[in-house]
Amino acid sequence: MNVKSNPASAGPSLVDTRNSALRRPGRWRISNIIDGRALRIKLTAAAQHHQGDPQAARKVVIDHLHAALFRGRMIAQERLQQGADGLDTARLLCAVQDEVISALYDYTTTHVIRARNPTEAERIAIVATGGYGRGVMAPSSDTDLLFLRAYKVSPHTESVIEYMLYAMWDMGLKVGHAFRTPQDCVKLAAEDVTIKTSMLDARFICGDEALATDMFELFQREAVKGKDAQFIADKLAERDARHARHGDARYVVEPNLKEGKGGLRDLQTLYWITKHMYGGRTLEDVMQNGPFTPHEYAIFIRAAKFLWTVRCHLHFVTGRPEERLGFDLQPEIASRMGYRDRGEQQGVERFMKRYFLIAKDVGSLTRILAAKLEADHKKKPEGFRRFLPIRAPQALKETGFIIDNGRINTVDEDVMASDPLNMLRLFTIARREGKDIHPDALTALTRNLRAMNDRVRETPEARQLVLESIMGGDRPGQVLRWMNESGLLGRVMPEFGGIVAQTQFNMYHHYTVDEHTIRAVEYISDMEHGRGETIKLVSELFPMLENRRALYMAMLLHDTGKGKGDQQIEGMKTSLRACQRLGLPEAESELVAWLVGHHLEMSETAQKRDISDPRTVAKFADLVGSLERLRLLYILTVADIKAVGPAVWNAWKGQLLADLYNNTAAALRGGRTDEAGVLAELEARAERRREALIDRVGKVPALMLEMETAYWTGFDLDDLAWQARVLNDGQEVVAHRYLADGGAVAMIVSGADRTGLFADLAGTLARLGANVVSAQVFTSNRGRIVDIFMLQDASKGAFAAGDAPRMARLEKAMRDALADNAIKGEVNARAGRREAAFLVQPSVQIRDDLSADYTVIDIAGRNRPGLLHEVADVLADMKLSIHSAHVGSYGERVFDAFYVQNARGQKMGTKARKDTLKERLLAVLGREEPDAPQTPARKLKRSRAVDSF
Repeated sequence: MNVKSNPASAGPSLVDTRNSALRRPGRWRISNIIDGRALRIKLTAAAQHHQGDPQAARKVVIDHLHAALFRGRMIAQERLQQGADGLDTARLLCAVQDEVISALYDYTTTHVIRARNPTEAERIAIVATGGYGRGVMAPSSDTDLLFLRAYKVSPHTESVIEYMLYAMWDMGLKVGHAFRTPQDCVKLAAEDVTIKTSMLDARFICGDEALATDMFELFQREAVKGKDAQFIADKLAERDARHARHGDARYVVEPNLKEGKGGLRDLQTLYWITKHMYGGRTLEDVMQNGPFTPHEYAIFIRAAKFLWTVRCHLHFVTGRPEERLGFDLQPEIASRMGYRDRGEQQGVERFMKRYFLIAKDVGSLTRILAAKLEADHKKKPEGFRRFLPIRAPQALKETGFIIDNGRINTVDEDVMASDPLNMLRLFTIARREGKDIHPDALTALTRNLRAMNDRVRETPEARQLVLESIMGGDRPGQVLRWMNESGLLGRVMPEFGGIVAQTQFNMYHHYTVDEHTIRAVEYISDMEHGRGETIKLVSELFPMLENRRALYMAMLLHDTGKGKGDQQIEGMKTSLRACQRLGLPEAESELVAWLVGHHLEMSETAQKRDISDPRTVAKFADLVGSLERLRLLYILTVADIKAVGPAVWNAWKGQLLADLYNNTAAALRGGRTDEAGVLAELEARAERRREALIDRVGKVPALMLEMETAYWTGFDLDDLAWQARVLNDGQEVVAHRYLADGGAVAMIVSGADRTGLFADLAGTLARLGANVVSAQVFTSNRGRIVDIFMLQDASKGAFAAGDAPRMARLEKAMRDALADNAIKGEVNARAGRREAAFLVQPSVQIRDDLSADYTVIDIAGRNRPGLLHEVADVLADMKLSIHSAHVGSYGERVFDAFYVQNARGQKMGTKARKDTLKERLLAVLGREEPDAPQTPARKLKRSRAVDSF
């Protein structure tokens, strides 16, 4: 598309504005930024001044051209910072480049390699292709040029091209170039869709315009006309392959702006297909010629402006062609684009929500174009349907609905407009028939969404259809994702609409809140129907559930309180409101609200508390109150963790949750949830475990028999059997085994206890690069320890997987630490750029009420290597022995809990002593605080890390 000069009022300013009171700059005019005539006069003067010295003339010419480029770039950056949109910025940068290249061409052909009467072989045109041809350039984009010749290569044209290319390279431009005839262009376009796409964007810059015009006409006639179907198929295949490379998910929290799903390349694919079919020159011309309504055209332009604005900021901030919107860059870009904190939401979260809403709009536009292509028979059906003969539409029993070539469709768009409930029926029909939904139907739905208002969604039939859409069938995730993509889910359930495209600024969650929620519902369904990875306890519990619908509703609504304050308290309010509007019985509504209001409790208790402590179990049992609630909360918690992201769920988290479930269920079944009753039940369970272990392995090491109840209830029988094999009475033991899921390696360490031993062990692990993600600490009544560490490496995989020598070095170092000969030295605690983007507030709480026998110390702070070692050092220095440690890392943060006693085997005691400990621990947590991430030019802004759960 052509670059349009922006008309502006006359005046001496370099950057015209409509009104000085407006924040955003007004239209620009290229002559106010680069005076092409004055620039050429300077170049001619340089040639005349340095006659006889071409190198000196060349240096001055390049300096003038580079200065013009630099000036244009600085003005573009200033305008962007003042609020100009990115599309405007990209066009300005393109116009600047046009002026510089045109001036260079004129200088080269006038003063360096002149052809006074060019022959046919000496004709040359310079054509912009690719993004530069479209008239939009990001600040760090390549300059794609086609040097067009009439037919054969001549020394003159080769010399012109060589001189220009070296000059552009010396100016710092990254030039991609080709040297072809018009016939070459057409031939190569037929062979390679990438070349064809680049030529589709081609635009004349300078040189022989008649030659360029001939090529454009030949290309349209030979490569474009009548070839829509193949081009469309190629571009859609190219899009699908790109999505597969970058992860076929639109809502990953560090998106690739250019190549990711819903990003700029998807938007450009819409533009290319539309231009191939309908023609046009500028972006606006092309899209107005296409199959879009004025409202959809406005959405396209809005998306293009937003994505280009983000991209231009990214390039200017980093000084390179950065396309990934990483955590380190998100706060800075959000600030530059004017997103500020509002209520409970940070500016960076508001910015990222806007980004994902734009990505969602791009998906909607893609569906609309796909519907048009199929209607015109220019897009082949996908999947197995492409092998089937096209059948006439089959009418369904619901008025207005048909099966159209294997998919659910409507007879026309009026079906949605005449009865808004047909929007819901579309999904229930698709689920019942086991069919995909035709893009025509989704387009009709999207165009009529506003008809789904309060009056419609509160009718009894609407309520029933909503529940049927959510709960019907054995794969609710697919229907929910269709409804969410179309925008209908947020319309029929406004509470869910509030979390659509919402993000949380932390490294723990991998997806937006709505995507996480739908994945969680899918996991519940998969576990219920035995698909994918099975969890034995979940499979046992599902047949016992009395309130299956409440479980699914709670999962769908569990995060609707995010961004409003305390997410559990606010979530109770939003979920109760949603259930009441849907007409659920009062008891069921209250159960859903209770589950939502306590959906974090089981995870936090299992991972942050000693679940073998009678008080922990008694308090949790009192909170839950019934076996049905316990079953529902357990399944909901498992699904919630699994849906956070890849590799977040693992075997030891599963074991912790299962142990908490079993301990609590035993207390509830026994009818006594007081501490004495819980203790009796735990001791009985421990005795059963001991007997089962003896039956399996025969002789059990004496050290294990000396261990307290917590040890025997803290592991399953397989773990205990492994420990029995490796433990030898009276000897120091270090051994390991990799977990079946590959998520971590378990290391067991046993020997004589001493003050500071845990700190030495933790320090050894840190210095050798092992990241402790869980630690269980036990001491026998004869003063010998059994500590179990779960270890990962820096990439979140099992430590030393496939590297036996590295594991051997670690085991030797741990034996040395047992012998009071621990290795010394600094731990490399440098945070990466992504981690440094988060402001993490450290906290320490010291409580005596959580356990009958121990003081519980809760710490939270920035996750870094060696932190556990430093904390344990402080505890050892204050003569506190660690009874159990509960270590958990959640992205950029850690939440650790320590159950401790003083040297006399008692709780800590005085407030002064607790204050001293808190002060020292806060000092440790605040140590090694990284500087903000930075570019060569500046430090970047940071934002507060939000709650990781």
